[in-house]
Amino acid sequence: MEKPKKPDQATQANNPLHGLRLVDILDYLVEKYGWKKLGEKISIRCFTHDPSINSSLKFLRKTEWARIKVEELYIRSVQQDERRKGNRE
Repeated sequence: MEKPKKPDQATQANNPLHGLRLVDILDYLVEKYGWKKLGEKISIRCFTHDPSINSSLKFLRKTEWARIKVEELYIRSVQQDERRKGNRE
């Protein structure tokens, strides 16, 4: 049985999520938007009905499509923050 191949360093260097934990991504988004706005941006039940970090992590770890949406929102949000920061300097 072959071992799964590890992504090479060049591929990981281009991955904006490399080294980030899902909990850190979720913490950032909740701090930036709050649960209500996050639930409006990504309509999933764990963000709109009695939301918590733990229940959201559990759901996102099991549900790839939802995790992808969260990761995409995180990337867009960070890029937006960087553009705003760059405009101020």
